[in-house]
Amino acid sequence: MNDLIKAEDILKAGGCGLVFVCGGKIIKRDGRGIAPLLELVESGEELKDFCVADKIVGKAAALLYAYAGVSAVYGEVMSVSAECVFKEHGIAYCCGEKTEKIINRTGDGLCPMETAVQSISSPQEAVTALRKKVDNLRGVKSD
Repeated sequence: MNDLIKAEDILKAGGCGLVFVCGGKIIKRDGRGIAPLLELVESGEELKDFCVADKIVGKAAALLYAYAGVSAVYGEVMSVSAECVFKEHGIAYCCGEKTEKIINRTGDGLCPMETAVQSISSPQEAVTALRKKVDNLRGVKSD
């Protein structure tokens, strides 16, 4: 079975919001927002060439996937700006639903993670900006 299809099947089966598959290796994460993905990327875990299935993929997540070096991404919901990142970095992608933008949890504006990377195109810069934003939202002081 194709790794991307396998990741998508695991995601759709429930119990997690993020699935990485490469050969026989499967990494699952759950949690709200982009934090589980950011923490996995920052952990140093080797993610190059993995296929990923994720519930919501905006530009912020797409830049993290580019940083990690994944080969393909399926998003249940994917933004147009995420597609642009994937095209720019040669990452295969598909989605269940395409949207213009990823909105915040209250539904009254743009997701704060998307705002944090709005003017960023570098995956490395995105990791730094997203860590700062997540820490800020959690009330953690960062440099």
